[in-house]
Amino acid sequence: MNSFGRLFRISIFGESHGECVGITINGCPAGLSLTPEDLLPDLERRKGGKQKGTTPRQEDDHPVFKSGVFNGKTTGFPITILFDNKNTRSEDYDKQRSIPRPGHADWVAHQKFGGNEDYRGGGHFSARLTTGIVAAGAIAKKLMNEVSIHARVTEIGGEKDLEKGLQKAIDAKDSVGGIVECRTTGLPVGLGEPYFDSIESVLSHILFAIPAVRGVEFGTGFAAAAMFGSEHNDAIINSVGATQTNHAGGAVGGIANGNELVFRLAVKPTSSTPKEQRSLNWDTGQVEDFSIKGRHDLCVALRAPVIVEAVTAIVLADFMLLEQKIKRVL
Repeated sequence: MNSFGRLFRISIFGESHGECVGITINGCPAGLSLTPEDLLPDLERRKGGKQKGTTPRQEDDHPVFKSGVFNGKTTGFPITILFDNKNTRSEDYDKQRSIPRPGHADWVAHQKFGGNEDYRGGGHFSARLTTGIVAAGAIAKKLMNEVSIHARVTEIGGEKDLEKGLQKAIDAKDSVGGIVECRTTGLPVGLGEPYFDSIESVLSHILFAIPAVRGVEFGTGFAAAAMFGSEHNDAIINSVGATQTNHAGGAVGGIANGNELVFRLAVKPTSSTPKEQRSLNWDTGQVEDFSIKGRHDLCVALRAPVIVEAVTAIVLADFMLLEQKIKRVL
């Protein structure tokens, strides 16, 4: 339920306004040099308040290793990392407890957990829990020195000009979504298994676990539906499997073909918007006007690239351990 992976396996825990959030990583080989400072560059990229349009909530996000690291190297046993929650304003959520926020998990969580859920800041449903995932992704990247993973925002609010798209939200006093593209090079041929554990299937599984992701496409994606087969097919041009085009996005038959792995994500607008909305008040049974208070991202897609890189690294490290590729790069 809160775990993912087979050999390189992660388990997340914590709540947005609880004492801490964190992650336990099973399967990391022994002997990998690892310090908290190794994780900081990616953790800094995930933080809010670093760029226009992101939440002003600031947390230190300094990783505290609780197990699995000794004398600056991994031991081969589970690595547990904690991140304290210090900059919380839970009273913002107490005031609107009776009105489930549209687009959030408030109503379904209330039904599923019988009112016992931690509703502050979205509780366990919050993107705050991606902090640990980013840390695990940084470790996975260290395991794969020959692999390069890079994600970036390519569109905001339907605009290729990111500043223009963000300004649309500011002018409308509303939130907007965006498109994130991820490109990975240096992958060995053969990662992935046909059907249920295809490289696209496993990646899509964890990509859809990122809060606010509403769509994933590989290669030409949905545009392939309007192409002829002769257009979409990628001609193999040499003995290492390089192709003339890359409409498949680096995977054929669910298996990496050695070409650049390319996929894109559609990220919905932030559900918490300053715009006045209507929702059920479950205490009165009436639908009423309300506005969401608190500190929220104008466009959550802006903070998504490093999270996308992290989950991609986690999946690829798991596949490479299964194929016994990792031991060559330690």
